[in-house]
Amino acid sequence: MQKNIVRDQNFLSQKSVPATRADLPTALDLVDTLAANADRAVGLAANMIGVKKQIIAVSIGVMNIAMLNIAMLNPKLTKKSHPYQAKEGCLSLTGERSTTRYKEIEVQYQDLNFKKQTQHFSGWIAEIIQHEIDHCAGILI
Repeated sequence: MQKNIVRDQNFLSQKSVPATRADLPTALDLVDTLAANADRAVGLAANMIGVKKQIIAVSIGVMNIAMLNIAMLNPKLTKKSHPYQAKEGCLSLTGERSTTRYKEIEVQYQDLNFKKQTQHFSGWIAEIIQHEIDHCAGILI
């Protein structure tokens, strides 16, 4: 179910706690909300829909003419390389801000079946994932 986007910086600045199986409905709501905002967002974190859990949803490409959005529960960066300066916007905040990102990352997370996954990402998708993991840590960009 699509949810409203939270803009309260005090709430967004709080660290999220690990997700459990009981949080699967939140992960699905997050994917639905990302799809509903596809014209203006490529990633969301659970705190952006009012839930302080370590869950992100990321648009990772196009499949059969539709955007492919995936949920990552309890994501953690395990490797990063090739830092660069980026300017990013955020659906919860106004304007753009500068930050350091990494061109290549490795992420460990749990999928919707709570199976542990490790994947490598680069470029634009890596930047999106880093932004959303920052949200889980209460870091606003």
